[in-house]
Amino acid sequence: MPIHLIVVSCVLIHAGFGGVKVLLPLHALSLGVDPFSVGVMMALFALCPMMIALYVGRLVDRIGARRPMLWGSGGVVLALLLPWFFPGLPALYAMALIVGTAFQFFFVPTQGITGALGGPGERARNYSLLSIGFSIASFLGPLIAGFSIDHLGFHAAYLALAAGPLGAVLLLWLKGNLLPKAAVKSAAQDRGSSFDLLRNAKLRDAIVASALISIAWDLYQFYFPIYGHSIGLSASAIGTIISTFALAVFTIRVALPRLMRMMSEFEILLYAIGFSGVVFVLFPFFVNPWLLAGVSFLLGLGCGVGQPMSMSLIYGLSPAGRASEGAGLRVMFNHFTHLVVPIAFGGLGTLFGFAPVFVSCSALMVGGSYYGYWKEVRPRRPVAD
Repeated sequence: MPIHLIVVSCVLIHAGFGGVKVLLPLHALSLGVDPFSVGVMMALFALCPMMIALYVGRLVDRIGARRPMLWGSGGVVLALLLPWFFPGLPALYAMALIVGTAFQFFFVPTQGITGALGGPGERARNYSLLSIGFSIASFLGPLIAGFSIDHLGFHAAYLALAAGPLGAVLLLWLKGNLLPKAAVKSAAQDRGSSFDLLRNAKLRDAIVASALISIAWDLYQFYFPIYGHSIGLSASAIGTIISTFALAVFTIRVALPRLMRMMSEFEILLYAIGFSGVVFVLFPFFVNPWLLAGVSFLLGLGCGVGQPMSMSLIYGLSPAGRASEGAGLRVMFNHFTHLVVPIAFGGLGTLFGFAPVFVSCSALMVGGSYYGYWKEVRPRRPVAD
């Protein structure tokens, strides 16, 4: 079935992409790079994707998903091989820029076409399956990266992470014909600006909520390896703790169908943002790896619902024939946060230490959740007699 092809490909490529986000900062820190420079390096993952996400979405709506997904998978493989062939900091900067760009040619199509598989009643199930695939990959990637660093060294770890995306290339080459074809759009739709989609207030709110979850996820992936390194944790311990975050993501996504019978998609998204913000403030109080793993698990529960809920909302709110374009708009805003968060919080951490980083992110998340609740949820609640 097409959904299974998408999910398996997602696990293979995202294990490499997620793992390198652990490997890269630890490798850079081992070379004596300061947190701000690591933040700049991590921001390169988002620089080009932020600018091309809309183009990729429109491309997929025009030519279908198979070719962009193949290009993206192959590009990630080539990028991950760069540090092996060209040791040194320049290759790390180049790898971050290329792997982030290439991944978007895989990531945007998966969001746009998943909702097209089956009828509207199957959309939430398909997005839940896709998100479970991402969570499995997020569990495997940091483990592979951490243990490869400790047992094989930094450069060999890039080869280990490249194996998954290479498998995705082979799978899409052999079975990619199962994927949905290009969408059919009218001439009027084709002429419209992608930013016209933001005139839909509900779509705009869903994109903003998705960006808030993205901030929490990005800051954790970027800053926790730095924090763990600063308190003397090994690469294996850091990778294992990050994998508990992914385990929580998997757990909450399995439970999502039950949650959706109790609350609306937007309510779940807002409560998840607030919960994540409360958990974030706990990190600077702990140095014990077991306690940090527990806090990471709680954060994963909050962050884990963001991706499937926002993808499903945006697909349902996008005009016919522009689903991948809507997904590209969501990715563009998310990558704006990917670009800003590492640089801003890397500089904040360099100047003031770790605690202000976690506290400021917590305040942003809780404030955003509170605002969304009063704007979108509370007005729809029945007034008590």
